[in-house]
Amino acid sequence: MSEAPRPAVGTIGWVDLTVPDAEGLRDFYQRVAGWTSQPVPMGDYDDYVMLSGETGVAGVCHRRGPNEALPPVWMIYIVVADLEASVGACRELGGEILVGPKGVGGDGARYAIIRDPEGAFCGLYQGG
Repeated sequence: MSEAPRPAVGTIGWVDLTVPDAEGLRDFYQRVAGWTSQPVPMGDYDDYVMLSGETGVAGVCHRRGPNEALPPVWMIYIVVADLEASVGACRELGGEILVGPKGVGGDGARYAIIRDPEGAFCGLYQGG
């Protein structure tokens, strides 16, 4: 997978889909969208980075382990400058923290999954 430039604060930095049957949906998007996949080891199972050429464009994940509480929707991850400040603002303004903040990868990156006051879900991501 090629290294993409870091997304700017305020942009959508990633998108994931979390479902019970990640392999089936991986195969679906490979045929429908022309993506290929790269496994992401999660212990006793794999999630998948979906690739367009050599560039990672999305994730297809199992709804288990750290993703057990996530709904089966395309989840955007908005890049933020300060995850703790964003999580605090979310709570202050009537939102709810569903997951995290948690570390991801080995570079110090962190994320949280929130539900806004109207019930919509999204992720917040701060790079490492």
